[in-house]
Amino acid sequence: MADRLTIAQQMIAHYNAQDADAYVALMTDDACEAGYRGAVLREGKEGVRAGLKAMFAEFPENRAEIIQGWQLGDTAVLYEKVWRSAAAEPFEVMSIYSFEGDKCSRMEFVR
Repeated sequence: MADRLTIAQQMIAHYNAQDADAYVALMTDDACEAGYRGAVLREGKEGVRAGLKAMFAEFPENRAEIIQGWQLGDTAVLYEKVWRSAAAEPFEVMSIYSFEGDKCSRMEFVR
């Protein structure tokens, strides 16, 4: 079984490269992105792909820096700083990655 923290870090590398296809390749088909304990923001692999592509088009300078990461069982957590553009103030986020096997099945954001 692959290291969940490494997979989450790979997802951020693909995010920073604005490669939505490589990003969702690390997710289950029915994966989702959601607010922490809240509403689903992007549903299914295709919903995540479409949402990321739209965000990358709107924010071409978007990037995330991993400050720290943790793994416990089937869950990885990343503490990140995110910039939408060079001129904008960055914001902090905790991303919680839940896994089924070697694929991310749910990601929740605490912001």
